Amino acid sequence: MIRLEDTSGHDIAAAIASERHRMGSPTTGMVLTLLILTDEEFQADATAAAVASAREHPMRILTMVPRPGGDINRIDADISVGGDDGPGEVAVMRLRGDRSSHANSVAIPLLLPDTPVVAWWPGAAPKDVATDPIGMHAERRITDVSSRPDPLAELAIRRENYHAGDTDLSWTRITNWRSTLAAMMDRPVGTPESIVVEGHRHNASPILLAAWLSWALDVPAAVRPTDESGISSVSVNTTDGPLTISRPDGSMALVEAPGMPASPVALPRRPLHELIAEDLRRLTPDEIYAEALRTVPRVTIGNELD
Repeated sequence: MIRLEDTSGHDIAAAIASERHRMGSPTTGMVLTLLILTDEEFQADATAAAVASAREHPMRILTMVPRPGGDINRIDADISVGGDDGPGEVAVMRLRGDRSSHANSVAIPLLLPDTPVVAWWPGAAPKDVATDPIGMHAERRITDVSSRPDPLAELAIRRENYHAGDTDLSWTRITNWRSTLAAMMDRPVGTPESIVVEGHRHNASPILLAAWLSWALDVPAAVRPTDESGISSVSVNTTDGPLTISRPDGSMALVEAPGMPASPVALPRRPLHELIAEDLRRLTPDEIYAEALRTVPRVTIGNELD
C-alpha cells in the first residue's frame, strides 16, 4: 500500500506507473477504468467488490470520496497495485475541503488511454448521471436505488433522466429471475393474462421485474408489497393456469406450472462483487432495461389485479 498525502491526480498516476515499473508489470492488461463516486459509508464495500471483480475484469479502480467542509483543502490517496488482492490497480482518494467539488479534474489524468470507462455511484447519485462531469467520461453508468432511503422515488428519478448506457443494480439483481421466467415461458403454456410479483414494499427490484414482464408479455402487472426481503414470488396468470416461482427463504425457489411437476431451482441473493462483475461484462446500452424503466408507470403497486 502506498500512501500519498496532499497530492494530485498527476502525482497519483505517476505513483501507479512507478509501482508498475518496479513490479515489471505493464498497464496494458487493464481492460477498463472503474470510477467509484461515494462517501465513507459505502466506499469500503464498493472498493472491495470492485477488487474482487477485477479477477474477471483487470482494471484500474478509482474510488473518490468527497469530504467537503473543514479547513483542510487537499487530496489524500491510498494506492495498491496488483498483489494478493488481484490484478487490478486501486486508488482510494479522499477529496477534502474545496477539492471535493473537483472530482472530474482529479480523475482525468488517471483514466487509462484507449480503454472503456465505467462510473459507479454506490450511494447517492446525481439526478442525471449521464450529464454529470464524471458520468460524461463513461460508456456505462451504474447506480443503486436500493441504497437510498426511498428507492421507489429514486427509481422514478432514474426513469425520468435515463440515457443510453445507464443501469442500476436493482435491475442486475433480477437477472436470474428473468432467466428462469424466460425458460418457463419457452414451454407450451397458455396465453398470459396478468402478472403479480410479491416483494418488499421498499424494494425497486420487484417493480422492475413486473415492468419487464408487462412489457415482454404485453399484459398488466401488479406488485403486492410484503415485509419479506427482496422478491418472494412471481405469478404469471395464463389461460391454462398460473406459472409461479416462489422463493420463501431467499435462496431456493420452487417453479410450478399447470400439468408439470414442481421443480426446485437455485435463486440465491448474489453478493455485490458478482453484481458488479455482471455489469462490467456489458459495456453497450441495455435496451431491455430502458424498456422496463419506461413500463414502470404501468405497474400497479399495492393491489392485486383481477
